[in-house]
Amino acid sequence: MTTDAPGRVCPLRYRYGAEAIARAPVREASSLYVVGGLYGNLPALDEVERMAAAEQAGSGVTPTICFNGDFNWFNVADDRFAEINRRVLAHDAIVGNVEAEFGSAGDDAGCGCAYPDSVDAGVVERSNQIHAMLKATARRHPALSAQIASLPMFARYQVGNCRIGVVHGDADSLAGWRFDVDALDGLGAPDVASWLRDVFTRAEVDVFASTHTCLPALRAIAHASDGTLGWVANNGATGMPNFHADLAGLCTRIGRSPSPHPSLGEVQVQGAYLALLPVRYDAALWHADFLAQWPAGSAAWLSYWQRISQGPAFAVERALVASH
Repeated sequence: MTTDAPGRVCPLRYRYGAEAIARAPVREASSLYVVGGLYGNLPALDEVERMAAAEQAGSGVTPTICFNGDFNWFNVADDRFAEINRRVLAHDAIVGNVEAEFGSAGDDAGCGCAYPDSVDAGVVERSNQIHAMLKATARRHPALSAQIASLPMFARYQVGNCRIGVVHGDADSLAGWRFDVDALDGLGAPDVASWLRDVFTRAEVDVFASTHTCLPALRAIAHASDGTLGWVANNGATGMPNFHADLAGLCTRIGRSPSPHPSLGEVQVQGAYLALLPVRYDAALWHADFLAQWPAGSAAWLSYWQRISQGPAFAVERALVASH
């Protein structure tokens, strides 16, 4: 299968290398919410902001929220596009492939997802159609689009002694798939294991917080240098369900203290607490909003409605395998 087709290609401009993360300015946080794959879901954004406000009310500490890309996707309506981006840009953010392709001169990369061969061609083509419509919407909002274009591809944080690299795809590329659950588990990607052993040292981080691949994974990886455990926290999606028959999204939280919210699993990394948190947005409200923009038979409905309404065929246990 060709790898330079729109939707499968990974543009050279997406590749920054883990060493660039090591050189990035450090942002200090006491509590960091990493929100990946909001996908234009306003009720999910409401819930994330509510969770952060509840933590602040309970502790007196103001959490930092970082949106690590693809905060746009289903929000093709002008009012939805404007509200999502106005509110996201009031927080920290980096671009995902969705946002990175807003400013591209042509459509050679399509949606920029760099889908692997395992993803059906029909899904890829519909993603390109969705992005073309969203890109047209973005052009009608030049001020917001200019702000989005100024966002970085990665960010570096520190929570206590824990160093965090926030990325969209993986440690080397905006649309990289090496933090996908299958790649982390060594399924069909034999070169990933050795790459993982070195990448924490190259980036000088203890945790990578990623998204992009749409399915969650929390994994411990032994460094090649001394066997210290680094962690990959891929939240899957905040704006879509991540598990069968569970309509909640997920976000990643790293804090000096344990999460005040229920978590799927929480571990300590360099004294900080790392967890995947369910984001239990108003599903009925989101379903109505989605269908108003993407009615039955539309590209997004064909690709996503079953997942949005029922969840994917993916189990919590698969997301939380402890270490490799």
